[in-house]
Amino acid sequence: MDLIDLRNVSDLTGIDINMVDTNTLAPEMEPNRQLYFMAKSREYVKRKSEELGRNLTVHITTFGCQMNAKDSEKLLGILEKIGYEETDDEKAADFLIMNTCTVRENANQKVYGHLGMYQSRKKKAPHRMIAICGCMMQEPEVIEKLKKSYRFVDLIFGTHNIFKLAELVSLCLEERLEELEAQGREDKKPKHKMVVDVWKDTDQIVEDLPVERKYSFKSGVNIMFGCNNFCSYCIVPYVRGRERSRRPGEIIGEIKNLVEDGVVEVMLLGQNVNSYGKGLDEPLNFAELLEEVEKIEGLERIRFMTSHPKDLSDELIEVMAKSKKICRHLHLPLQSGSSRILKAMNRRYTKEQYLALAEKIKTAIPDISLTTDIIVGFPGETEEDFQETLDVVRKVRFDSAFTFIYSKRTGTPAAAMENQVPEDVVKNRFDRLLKEVQDISAEVCGRDVHTVQTVLVEEVNDHSPELVTGRMSNNTIVHFPGDASLIGKLVDVYLEESKGFYYMGRLNQ
Repeated sequence: MDLIDLRNVSDLTGIDINMVDTNTLAPEMEPNRQLYFMAKSREYVKRKSEELGRNLTVHITTFGCQMNAKDSEKLLGILEKIGYEETDDEKAADFLIMNTCTVRENANQKVYGHLGMYQSRKKKAPHRMIAICGCMMQEPEVIEKLKKSYRFVDLIFGTHNIFKLAELVSLCLEERLEELEAQGREDKKPKHKMVVDVWKDTDQIVEDLPVERKYSFKSGVNIMFGCNNFCSYCIVPYVRGRERSRRPGEIIGEIKNLVEDGVVEVMLLGQNVNSYGKGLDEPLNFAELLEEVEKIEGLERIRFMTSHPKDLSDELIEVMAKSKKICRHLHLPLQSGSSRILKAMNRRYTKEQYLALAEKIKTAIPDISLTTDIIVGFPGETEEDFQETLDVVRKVRFDSAFTFIYSKRTGTPAAAMENQVPEDVVKNRFDRLLKEVQDISAEVCGRDVHTVQTVLVEEVNDHSPELVTGRMSNNTIVHFPGDASLIGKLVDVYLEESKGFYYMGRLNQ
């Protein structure tokens, strides 16, 4: 069979990268260009594997949110095409990647700590490659620190060009070959070159690249990237860029392919899914997109996150209320119950508007599970402001809440605000909020006890192998007797006992 010149190929369906001609010039257009570099990198990986007498391995450490987890699946999909095998053994991996989060500054410290371990591992195996990517890499001061103090790192890239991984790996491997050649020459000392490719922003979305999913029966699906909200405490818009929506046809096509591959549940992902549709040639809002996803045969469940309260429309509530597939769970971040603090946070809604929205949702969808995020100790927060937050918690009665102590994030407007709240005061408020949330949650989450509910089985229980663990539509965990043959199946379970945050049950047969 003749080798394939990707510069002349428009349909990539069924392309075998082993047949890609790497002696030609690289294509200019994506994703053909990345398939070319996958083939080129695969040649090196194959040679190195033969030299070592085993397959090369990769370990990806992921920090942060569902968006990062989805990005790591893309990274792994590309690397497996190149010829790497995934391993859980971080100490032995030939390629170590950290996909970083930078929402809080302590997340950055975790990365530097990991790099200290990686340096010693690289000394023991010089062929080992180390890459760092993700949100933290979008900060110029971080790049400068890495260049100065962590020269052993091979590759640095950001959030906007993850699709370019194959090309960047190929460049690193070429540098590695030059280093190895120089080692055998007395007239030239090998010098390690760090490949850095970080884009400030992009409007580019590259489709049709490989993905290696963590689960066979459920999957995240990006519907948009970036954020336009600029909450005063948040670094995300600066590192993820402006909002850009994927074309609906690409989203629907991806989900159909996932369903054909055995997926029964999808999670639609975006920093603010409610604002989906901006910038599309043919306008389509999020509620309309959900209606299109609902039509996909074989898809059983639809989840999404995250929703910004200021953009949650009546149309979306109506679509959720009548849907047979959209899960009865809505994550609606509050952040604070004080209208004064919400204004300082640049959230663009008031306490009263949030309460009215929550009531509207619960009236339209009585069995909805509402969860939220709350920050305690935002600059200038008084005891009165904190009491406003407790008031919202008591009135809405969230199923659960992710509670956070405010963390000053360099590079955000809130970090420069005066009246930072003393640490002991914040800790006291946090403890009081946590108790309130947990007490209410224990009552709310037990409302379905002694009923039969549909559960998607996700795994064999870690602590009790005679049990399996799954989730109800409202995202509540259920443990019940079963075995691995149930994983990925939707089954009816009788909820025998509420444990506050989860149920114990039995198959309803």
